Amino acid sequence: MRLRSLFPSAPRARAVAPRLLALLAFAALPLAAQEAARAKPISTREIDAHLRFLSHDLLEGRAPATRGGRLAAEYIAAQLEAAGLEPAGDSGWFQKVPIDVVGARRETLHATASGKATATLRYPEDVVVWAGSATEQSAANAELVFVGYGVSAPEYRWNDFKDVDVKGKILLVLVNDPPAPASEPTLFGGRAMTWYGRYPYKFEEAERRGAVGALVIHTTERAGYPWHTVEGSWAKEQRMLPRPRNAPAPLGFRGWITDSIATVVLAQAGLDLAALRKQAESREFRPVATGVTLDVGFANSVQHLQSDNVLGVLKGSDAKGANEFVVLSAHWDHLGIGPKVDGDSIYNGAEDNASGTANLLALARYAADAPRARRSLLFAFVTAEESGLLGSQYLAEHPVVPLTQTVANLNMDGGNLLGRVKDLNVLGDTKSTLGPQLAALLKPRGIKIVPEAFPERGAFYRSDHFMFAKAGVPSVSIGAGDTFEGKPAGWGVAQGEDYVSHRYHQPSDGYRPDFDLSGAVQLTGIVYDFARVLANSSAWPQWNKDAEFKRPSRKPTL
Repeated sequence: MRLRSLFPSAPRARAVAPRLLALLAFAALPLAAQEAARAKPISTREIDAHLRFLSHDLLEGRAPATRGGRLAAEYIAAQLEAAGLEPAGDSGWFQKVPIDVVGARRETLHATASGKATATLRYPEDVVVWAGSATEQSAANAELVFVGYGVSAPEYRWNDFKDVDVKGKILLVLVNDPPAPASEPTLFGGRAMTWYGRYPYKFEEAERRGAVGALVIHTTERAGYPWHTVEGSWAKEQRMLPRPRNAPAPLGFRGWITDSIATVVLAQAGLDLAALRKQAESREFRPVATGVTLDVGFANSVQHLQSDNVLGVLKGSDAKGANEFVVLSAHWDHLGIGPKVDGDSIYNGAEDNASGTANLLALARYAADAPRARRSLLFAFVTAEESGLLGSQYLAEHPVVPLTQTVANLNMDGGNLLGRVKDLNVLGDTKSTLGPQLAALLKPRGIKIVPEAFPERGAFYRSDHFMFAKAGVPSVSIGAGDTFEGKPAGWGVAQGEDYVSHRYHQPSDGYRPDFDLSGAVQLTGIVYDFARVLANSSAWPQWNKDAEFKRPSRKPTL
């Protein structure tokens, strides 16, 4: 070989130089950085492939304890195994979650006052009711008692029940919190809904007080979603965890009633719902016996089945830190097959939450390819979120890693199908130090955290991070904000409202090839980077002093 052949001509040198410089620069990187550079970037194609499969009609809406649900869980486990994670469940990749599936044959309900029929309540146009427990017969024949917002909150000096015994009654209750007056702007969180405003709390409180049934009065404004969402969510089989042995006696039934039919029922008994609602805004409110007897009865089919939380782990690189965990979660389930809408009965749940699941699968694959953080990452794909956060509740109550060794939970419920954003909506950012930590990470990127557009809808309490928070683990759910790159002001809010009005919990929430998944890639990268910050830091996130949650005692290992 001639020496001059080692030196390319000027034109060749100009072509080779960039590649040579890149190679030299790569060789100069620390080993960990070289490994990170080798990790295949998360792409829209990767997320699209997961999203398209998980929201396909073949999975029949991914309802827990169904064939479609099992297909989804097996797919997720296979993807985690292929990525190189280790199984973390009590049965390999799976944590078996016992679920009672209760289907009801509901008929028209009747209300009477003073022995005379006052109203016929049509199902599901006027009321949607379901079993209060996994029993073959649901029944309640009792007086309807209006209990305002149905709240007992000593910290707010609020008790809607006073000394009135409502045992054996059917409670009629308003959705959301009592409104904050000008003199107390922070009462019950001010504009933001608290746990007291959520319908599950109201049913739990009714059970604690010995009621035999409960109906929540629906309005779109106060519930945060229209009546057709109520029908799509509850006018079908219901899923519930087996009741603990020490639980109070279950309600005979639970349900929603439209504001208009509640107004009619009360009016025929000589009561004005608008006036009662006004009375309920005061601490002085007392329960109102309506004199209306409601007769509810229906047979149920009961199945004692199982679904799966799919759990995978990436062990940390630090010998001690590997025993501490950052949990990343998304729910894989949706509503399955339900009432037909425009001829379609499959509730595919593309946005809710095949998209978040697709993001988390891509994140898990990338994290497995990249250098390990000091702490371990636990990936939790949970079941039965749409049935009341059952999968995350079961995981929090039966943790596969101790809660005292769980640093934080980062959740994705909705993976952003609309494009890149300039801001994020982070549920729970004002409740713990996680909010400021994430804001600091985002600031150099020109991204900010924006307040919820509709805090009165109580979104913090409506996804899986809440069950970790309730167990004491600082938790947030991270999603797209309202300001999208290349879109006019207000476009993001309008898109969100359109989704809630027309596709949320509807068969129309299906896959579309024109989804802009650049925002999904952006969101997934942010969650990954934040998880690494938490997994490499020796600090532990803490609840703010005014948060309703407290950490379990722990012994840090880093």
